[in-house]
Amino acid sequence: MSTFVITGSSTGIGEACTLRLARSGHRVIAGVRREADGERLVGLHASIVPVMLDITDQDHIDALLARLDDLGVTALDGLVNNAGIVSGGPIEFLPLDDWRDHFEVNVLGQVGVTKALIPRLRRAHGRVVFIGSISGRVSTPLVGPYGASKHAIEAIAESLREELSPWEIAVSVVEPGAVRTPIWDKGRTLADELEQRLPTEAHELYADAIDEIRRGLDSQERAGVPADDVAAVVERALTRKRPRYRYLVGRDAKAAGVLERFLPDRAMAYVTRRLGP
Repeated sequence: MSTFVITGSSTGIGEACTLRLARSGHRVIAGVRREADGERLVGLHASIVPVMLDITDQDHIDALLARLDDLGVTALDGLVNNAGIVSGGPIEFLPLDDWRDHFEVNVLGQVGVTKALIPRLRRAHGRVVFIGSISGRVSTPLVGPYGASKHAIEAIAESLREELSPWEIAVSVVEPGAVRTPIWDKGRTLADELEQRLPTEAHELYADAIDEIRRGLDSQERAGVPADDVAAVVERALTRKRPRYRYLVGRDAKAAGVLERFLPDRAMAYVTRRLGP
């Protein structure tokens, strides 16, 4: 039985990964933000071990390490860096605190957890999987902080992959497109809150773009793949003998990945304006 740590296990992709791996016979250390979420996961499968984990809080990371010691997990088979946030707005008017929040959670928090677990991953020649996004290759309007954080993850994964290669620790990035998860509802809520904070000038200048983003959220939610489709790819990245460096998930992500690779910049910019968030 392998042991994996997954951050952001309460809902969406993290929950789907947790359940899929547990049902495949693995022990999953599931990072959650609420005790009720941990209790619910344990009720779904006995091999799930919930831990309270805010990845931006070093005390929580230290507590995770202590919990692994209690469980006798000195060698860890894999880490799935899934926890993340998304919001957006016009860069011209977006508060810098929104940028800081994105990078604290989507980048620095991921690095903090990974750094702490590398010694245990080294002992097992384990795997690191980052849940990235097609936004890590193609950034779209009004979600600059999210796209920037996902681009950063791509760079971090590339560096980490080479640094850890002497110990045969594989590093993969899973890059979904639209996925049917509660993050879309969170995105709408944050969009509503941000829109209320925007000055009148921002509404006047970016009204059409904001309306387009809202329509894009609705259409992408309808076209999104189930979270378990992403979990299936994560399982392959964790268990295959030679995992890929990158995995695109969903027809929209695969199409955007091909276009980004082969289209000239101006043509890709034209497509990007129509991709939505």
